[in-house]
Amino acid sequence: MILSSSRRTDIPAFYSEWFINRIAEGFLYVRNPINKKQVSKIILKPELIDCIVFWSKNPEPMLPKLHILDQLGYKYYFQFTLTSYNNEIEVNLPSKNELIRTFIQLSSQIGKNRVKWRYDPILLTNKISTEYHIKYFDQIANKLAPYTDKCIISFMDFYKKCQRNLRNISPINIEDGEKIKIAKIFKEVCVKNKIQLETCAEYIEMANLGIPHGKCIDDKLIEEMCDAKLKIQKDKTQRDICGCVASIDIGAYNTCIHNCLYCYANFDPKIANQNYTLHNSKSPLLIGTISDDDEIYIRDLASNIVKQQSLF
Repeated sequence: MILSSSRRTDIPAFYSEWFINRIAEGFLYVRNPINKKQVSKIILKPELIDCIVFWSKNPEPMLPKLHILDQLGYKYYFQFTLTSYNNEIEVNLPSKNELIRTFIQLSSQIGKNRVKWRYDPILLTNKISTEYHIKYFDQIANKLAPYTDKCIISFMDFYKKCQRNLRNISPINIEDGEKIKIAKIFKEVCVKNKIQLETCAEYIEMANLGIPHGKCIDDKLIEEMCDAKLKIQKDKTQRDICGCVASIDIGAYNTCIHNCLYCYANFDPKIANQNYTLHNSKSPLLIGTISDDDEIYIRDLASNIVKQQSLF
């Protein structure tokens, strides 16, 4: 299996101690986000986990703990989101200079092929223009070029759960022509810096610009890391346009206290902050505890690595 850690929250930033404790105990619980009383038990044996995909805006707290995963033989890589927004939009993030230093440290520690730069979502407002993005994307790319080989972009989707948080910054719907303009210039920046540019879950086709649809949970990269073939399907729980292969997400919604206004996983910052106070790093659950009426079942898990058949 592939462990997604996590699309729903920033585990490296806020829950790294919990994650390492769960690795040590060999299992964790994940509460079903729809059926709250249904809890799945995930076994964390290295022989079951083909790869861990970390998603983070600030993985600095995780860096001193990565040697534990290395010693136990886990494979992993990072999706590191680093944008040009200030603290009006990315409310509780460190400065960009601090984040760039963390990016460089992480890449130097584990290798540039295992740290993917995410510049997403691309959002326009009455203060943030196309020219703003082009200026700062170029500056960030120049600094990250020696430390990553891929950049993944996406444009803001205005889901209802995001609109309330965004209402005070006057977001602007980005027309397809403007998306292509931005992507084309980003591509030129990436070519200059020898970075592959890909899109994440975008319906608009940009292959003619040399920008393919990407896979954030990438079976090809994982095959390279494992030096083995995977037998794995597209993730059916994601949107049709998403290229990711199947994974199990171990996070929980409304638990990331970066409190970015554009966040798809936080419906309400107040709820996220309240949930964070319920976290116990020694609990099998990310948030809260198991109650008597919870139904716990063990997920049927297996490695996706294709075993070579013996000739004898």
